[in-house]
Amino acid sequence: MAKLWTHKLSRRKLLAGAPVAAASIPILCPVRTGTAVPPHTGGHVPSDGGAHMGAAHLGAVGSVDPRVNGFDPHEILRDFDRGTVSRAGDRTVREWEIVAERAEIEVAPGVKFAAWTYNRRVPGPTLRAREGDRLRINIINAADHPHTMHFHGIHPAAHDGVPGLGPGNLEPGQSFTYEFDAEPFGFHHYHCHSTPLADHIAKGLYGAFVIDPKQGRPEADELVMVMNGFDTNFDRSNEVYAVNTVAFAYLNEPIRVKRGELVRIYLLNILEFDPLNSFHIHANFFDYHPTGTSLEPTELTDTISLAQGQRGILELRFPFTGRYMFHAHVSEFAELGWMGFFEVVD
Repeated sequence: MAKLWTHKLSRRKLLAGAPVAAASIPILCPVRTGTAVPPHTGGHVPSDGGAHMGAAHLGAVGSVDPRVNGFDPHEILRDFDRGTVSRAGDRTVREWEIVAERAEIEVAPGVKFAAWTYNRRVPGPTLRAREGDRLRINIINAADHPHTMHFHGIHPAAHDGVPGLGPGNLEPGQSFTYEFDAEPFGFHHYHCHSTPLADHIAKGLYGAFVIDPKQGRPEADELVMVMNGFDTNFDRSNEVYAVNTVAFAYLNEPIRVKRGELVRIYLLNILEFDPLNSFHIHANFFDYHPTGTSLEPTELTDTISLAQGQRGILELRFPFTGRYMFHAHVSEFAELGWMGFFEVVD
């Protein structure tokens, strides 16, 4: 496997601005504070300290063209795949086809990553069903390594996607149909469970899995946020952090939501090589539902920390228009890509 940078450059050296060869100059920039002057201002500091320039001086130089990756982080936010629907008696049956395959993706401007993907995107499709539905997920391994799909939820052992149980590892060219009922309701996820497990997850084989309660939830603007990261120099440490894969994707192109409208965030931490990740919203608070398995929130807060594999549902309304930052409350993660803005409009 070819290295994408010419030598190992740790994330701490990256933040410190360590001198490197031109071919491997990182494009991630630490957050600027105070009245640092972006170069395009000609040395003039506006009376507002440059606030009107928005986020142009934060984050990365350039942008990632979603046409190159084949997926757009802004579309992933609201892209729920409910499968092909049929009926078996009085029961709804949902079926999906998932292909595991390799794909080179761009995780930050100019930073390519040799990913392992489900349906050529990272994260994989957000599968959505209703409590009690019958689910059939046909996976085809079109890659050159063994892979599986392991779903968080309740199901028979033979359909757990674990090596040694049921079909176990799917070798290149093999396929299998996982079949089980959608339970319990809540926000879950799936990922490859082949070993070495950390490598299969870190390479991108994961996705979100929503099971709605039978009675449904209040109508809302629903967003899927998968907190992930990328080890670009193979040192078992992440150099890029993101939500939905592309660093700073929501910084210069904020997520637009409406003032007063209920916003529901399905938040998943699938970050490998770091024990914890977090989510913090500025100038607001949210109701938090751990794992989404209860319709009643456990707390009203503005910051939540999650271990790998943990997830929850956040619900909030924005009472004022304007631009509001959200980010990991670990500054190092934020400075290496895990930050963005909501743009609240009438």
